[in-house]
Amino acid sequence: MERLFLTLYICRKFKRSSFTSCQKYKTKLKELNLPQYSFKIAGEPGKETIFDQVRRKYVRLTPEEWVRQHFVQYLVREGNYPPGLIGIEVPFRFNKLTRRIDILIHDRTGKPVMIVECKEPDTELSQVVFDQIVNYNMQFRVPFLVVTNGITNFACQMDFENNRPVPLEVIPNYEELLNYRR
Repeated sequence: MERLFLTLYICRKFKRSSFTSCQKYKTKLKELNLPQYSFKIAGEPGKETIFDQVRRKYVRLTPEEWVRQHFVQYLVREGNYPPGLIGIEVPFRFNKLTRRIDILIHDRTGKPVMIVECKEPDTELSQVVFDQIVNYNMQFRVPFLVVTNGITNFACQMDFENNRPVPLEVIPNYEELLNYRR
């Protein structure tokens, strides 16, 4: 799939005024293999930010963030995941280093049940990427893992008795996560 020029409308609200100026321009962002959603994008060309509805703030628009924001919207809108139970870029300690989980899903009691690792669209989902999420899961022991680059999505359910991931055909919706028993 080639890079597509997507038309974005960058809007700036001027201080002490209700006047808003919108600028139309094209930017290179790859079309993803996920449903299309509307996003609030601000900033100047090359310094765009995207509004993250979960964190309730604008964050730098990178190719990985483009994937992350689409995937969060996919989870909320298509999978009925409650936005209040989704953590984004959740820090944790791993081998004495601080790492961040791209997306961490919790059940209604606050217990983590799914880790999602997002990569930019041009990143191949290799064994190294899978090893990264499996290593992160040593800390959390969640039953579901997802790896996505926005083009390809892989999901698995952990078989803790045999210590191995079992591939899934589809990404489970939120109710399916809750029905899983360890």
